[in-house]
Amino acid sequence: MPLVDVVNANNEKIDEIDLPESIYGVDLRPHLVHEVVTAQLHSRRAGTACTKTRGELAYSNRKPYRQKKTGRARAGSRRSPLWRGGGTVFGPKPRDYSWRPPAKVRREALRIVLSAKLREKELVVVDALGMDGIRTKTFKGYMDNLSLSKALVVIPGLDRDMELSSRNLKDFKVLRVDGLNCYDLLRYDKLVILRSSLEPIEKRLER
Repeated sequence: MPLVDVVNANNEKIDEIDLPESIYGVDLRPHLVHEVVTAQLHSRRAGTACTKTRGELAYSNRKPYRQKKTGRARAGSRRSPLWRGGGTVFGPKPRDYSWRPPAKVRREALRIVLSAKLREKELVVVDALGMDGIRTKTFKGYMDNLSLSKALVVIPGLDRDMELSSRNLKDFKVLRVDGLNCYDLLRYDKLVILRSSLEPIEKRLER
């Protein structure tokens, strides 16, 4: 089983802990991670792009000019896609781009990314980060003590002080265990897991 150090808020080692091989010792399979991240990004698309066909334009249906003896090509409608301001042929319409891989695939992708973070020494287990209120300066001080410049912090559940203290720091994000996802794990250089978050992660991923 992978053995990792547990540090306190001052980056001092206070303990060691075994992590389950089934979650933090998984072989890398990039195609699964790619599938899950692609699905996440597709789900974020607004899908509101919309163009008008010739039948939806507000122009008159009157013939622009007579059929013959003008020296110009025939034209039957101002709405023709050949004309400037005319309708669009096969243009985008509002649609839903989202799709979800199977739950089994999503869980496996999370295991792969967590294992990669541990393997590359980008995973830090912290005993606790005590917040006595909404203090961005205090949260940033913890990150500086841990020598972190861009990190994702995983907490076990709702912690309003921690979440609001980090929201103005663009290089840090606090995420609850139930919101853990591959995109955010890959987006940040380091992963900080509170010791109290380890058990909920195991329960979520060992199904």
